[in-house]
Amino acid sequence: MGSGADFLIIGGGIAGLSAAAHLARHGKAVVLEAESAPGYHSSGRSVSFSHYGNGNGEVRGLTAWSRAFFEDQPVGFCPSPLCRTVPTVYFATEESLPALEALEAEILRFTDRTRRIDAEAMSALCPALRTGEGAAVTGILDPTGLKLDSNALLHSFGRAIKAAGGEVLSGRRIVSIERKGEGWSLRTASGETWSAPVLIDAAGAWADPIASLAGVRPIGVAPKRRTIIVVDPPAGADVSAWPFTHSAAGDFYMLPEAGQLLASPVDEVPDDPCDAAPEEYDVALAADRLEHYTTVPVTRIAHRWAGLRSFVADGTPTAGFEPEAPGFFWLVGQGGYGLQTAPAMAAIVEAIVTGGPWPQGLEALGVTPDRIRPERLRSSQGGAT
Repeated sequence: MGSGADFLIIGGGIAGLSAAAHLARHGKAVVLEAESAPGYHSSGRSVSFSHYGNGNGEVRGLTAWSRAFFEDQPVGFCPSPLCRTVPTVYFATEESLPALEALEAEILRFTDRTRRIDAEAMSALCPALRTGEGAAVTGILDPTGLKLDSNALLHSFGRAIKAAGGEVLSGRRIVSIERKGEGWSLRTASGETWSAPVLIDAAGAWADPIASLAGVRPIGVAPKRRTIIVVDPPAGADVSAWPFTHSAAGDFYMLPEAGQLLASPVDEVPDDPCDAAPEEYDVALAADRLEHYTTVPVTRIAHRWAGLRSFVADGTPTAGFEPEAPGFFWLVGQGGYGLQTAPAMAAIVEAIVTGGPWPQGLEALGVTPDRIRPERLRSSQGGAT
């Protein structure tokens, strides 16, 4: 089986699905996912929290632009809310005060609702946070954090693709890709063949291997593993109203979820493209950071997992046609911010592929075409091979 399409998208994570939903307005879009279900790797393992405390300026701009989609979703997109508001606290020790001040300056570019809070106020919001000498002394409260529903987003984008006449196909591992005439032809492990004039590489950690199959020079996608643990809250504590709590040093965060606490050492461990699994050292590091920054005793780790976050050299999500291969389109380097930036990146993909205008309002947020297109990465790598 298999046939032709206008757009072939390799990778059924949030990047591929959201882009396909936009492109399906302009022709037949077919998403080919290697795993048994969309969102199996990074998208399905994300903590799914949208905030301004991570990434570079472009990531924050994409995040700001995307918020309207989550808070006021398109009519008929999803039968349930896509997000809920969860306050965010970024805390600093004496040593990390410069980092907090730098972060505050960045956040203030995108929201005027933040305010400085002292140790007493932080304790009132998160009673378990250690404060005072040698611990958190000041912080920033951002009341605009959003806990996203990743399953709702993935399924809703999938429905939008199908409603427009497109397809989302799982279990389609690509084994060969070649340029034929004015388009691209690929074959799956089961023998299906597909062809389209536009081939979008949204394969996450596998983006460079997919490019190599197509004879395209890798762009330098670096997968990095992140570990999450889930622990029980202190006995008798109701943590449902606790904020998303993040260190200004960038080495810890904690988030309440379904009566328990998620915690991470915010690790970025280089790894190969794989079905990521948590390593004992990283699990122990997460537990140690939790007990270092809070009074939560780690008596039992109820669950643990790891996911791959994929980066390009400058840390900015990338979308655009490969200068060396007509019709080959990169959609890579989301860096763990794929969910919170998906609406903006999908609009960018639609604009570039169809030749439409740059999404309104993005340039004012510091997101310009030259910062997103892959040409910037090729120029830093040198000429064609």
